Amino acid sequence: MTTAGTAQQGTADFNPEVLRSRYRAERDKRLRPDRNEQWVEVKGDFANYIDDPYVAPGFTRAAVTETVDAVIVGGGFGGLMAGARLRQAGINNLRIIEKAGGFGGTWYWNRYPGAQCDIDAYIYLPLLEETGYIPTQKYVFAPEILAHAERIGSKFDLHKAALFQTQITEMRWSGDEGCWIVHTDRGDVIRATYVITASGPLNRPRLPGIEGIGSFKGHTFHTSRWDYAYTGGSTAGGLTKLADKRVAVIGTGATGVQSIPFVGEHAKHLYVFQRTPSTVDVRGNRPTDPEWVKTLKPGWQKRRIENFNTLVSGGHEDEDLVHDGWTDIIRSLRTTASVEAQGAKTPEEIAARLELADLRKGSQVRARVDTIVKDAKTAEALKAWYYMFCKRPTFNDDYLPTFNRPNVTLVDTNGKGVERITEKGLVVGGVEYEVDCIIFATGFEVGTTFTRRAAYNVIGTGGRDLGQHYANGMKTLHGYCSHGFPNHFILGLSQNGFKANFTDMLGEQVEHVVGLISDVRKKGMTLIEPTAEAETAWQGVIAEKAVPARAFLAQCTPGYYNAEGEVDRGVFLETYGGGPLEFTEMMKAWRADGQMKGLQLA
Repeated sequence: MTTAGTAQQGTADFNPEVLRSRYRAERDKRLRPDRNEQWVEVKGDFANYIDDPYVAPGFTRAAVTETVDAVIVGGGFGGLMAGARLRQAGINNLRIIEKAGGFGGTWYWNRYPGAQCDIDAYIYLPLLEETGYIPTQKYVFAPEILAHAERIGSKFDLHKAALFQTQITEMRWSGDEGCWIVHTDRGDVIRATYVITASGPLNRPRLPGIEGIGSFKGHTFHTSRWDYAYTGGSTAGGLTKLADKRVAVIGTGATGVQSIPFVGEHAKHLYVFQRTPSTVDVRGNRPTDPEWVKTLKPGWQKRRIENFNTLVSGGHEDEDLVHDGWTDIIRSLRTTASVEAQGAKTPEEIAARLELADLRKGSQVRARVDTIVKDAKTAEALKAWYYMFCKRPTFNDDYLPTFNRPNVTLVDTNGKGVERITEKGLVVGGVEYEVDCIIFATGFEVGTTFTRRAAYNVIGTGGRDLGQHYANGMKTLHGYCSHGFPNHFILGLSQNGFKANFTDMLGEQVEHVVGLISDVRKKGMTLIEPTAEAETAWQGVIAEKAVPARAFLAQCTPGYYNAEGEVDRGVFLETYGGGPLEFTEMMKAWRADGQMKGLQLA
């Protein structure tokens, strides 16, 4: 078989070169000159999009002035795990600062109907064994996830450490005092030896920079601030107040895929405005089997997590413990590629076979659309023409059937997006669609500047500005800390090993940071800072390891993975390109060495 020839896919044939050409064409027509600047910042006239609808207005409290061992920024799963592990390490004098009204992070904000984890809940929800909880389903919905965040907070006595509804305004290092001084919008002044930033990449809503976005006279909201007072219902659905409403949803990424079926069920008419379709594969959710639970032995969650990590990283496991859409995709690609690579002798030949397997899997996912969506034109528009991991895959059994409803219309913008918004509706292709409500399912800011996402700045030694330090990309050692910013640690998407299971990635990061703090304290020291030389050397490693990812992302349709086509600013070029397993082993060896190479301690 040659890559330019015809490849067999079940009973259908496909031509790889034809697909490559289609992928390139679909990518090119979506490239915009404004790249990541196409998004409107939620401030000024748009500040209401970040208001918290889940708390009563008028909250006040007395300002706090105190000195603590550690400040944790963010009360999502990263911050909760950091608090739990610090408590276990005997570091109990800590403070969590969270702008929301409670714990949960992404799951505090995302309460839209249908919000659900897309990773097996038995590995996604952290600290299950420590809290004694078993998820009710393989993929649990937002209320259960949010309740688990509160459960962790209660288990590790973190509520009393939390300052909710509080936004940091500045964080500044005091060399004289050897600590960080943290100021907030509540007048707090908190001195902390260590700061762990766990605010996450998915916390600040983004709005599309569509002409006239502020002119619409109807109702609008963002999915991360779902307005149930307007729609009726709850996260479980029942949006009965939409029965007489014409609704527009802008966005068909993961959030749109989950929420659109519920809107389509109840709206008088739903218009779904699509720039780029998602890949939508089988979800196959099911309740937890109590007999299976009885078989679980201590350490079961860690074993299940490690099994998943190995499989989705292309490694071998005798058994697939998770057996979900993620492992199915990777297994399909790996199995097909290995069969086709039997005659391959070079890395280039093997890579070509792997690409062929990806093209085949994409063809299967597109073929699924035809088996579900009845209208041929709509079905064709819902097909994703890009490599499987150019965007985060989605898995849903209700999204595609929604387009068979007579009250649901897909408005495909041919990759261009909505042309403009008027007082009455939205315009695409010169046609105005009049609606009563616009729902922005447009995700969160990823890839914008650090200070824009955080809404505050960090000032290190000698007046160093972290926003400026990151102006041309992150500069860290191992993704955790930066020169000039002692005792300041970062969790989340950084220059370390990325995992599809985000909470597991956070858990590994927390263990490293808390372990590092504990080890240094045992040496009778408190100050931890990477050297400039070590930080520079790590940038070289990141750049070298990013070469394959850069080539791949350059082929991808624009999105937050590749900074809307500005590949060198893509979020995944910052992560360690050798993969999560390689990164984990490297950091284990670094810790085991005991020399803490690249750090200066005091």
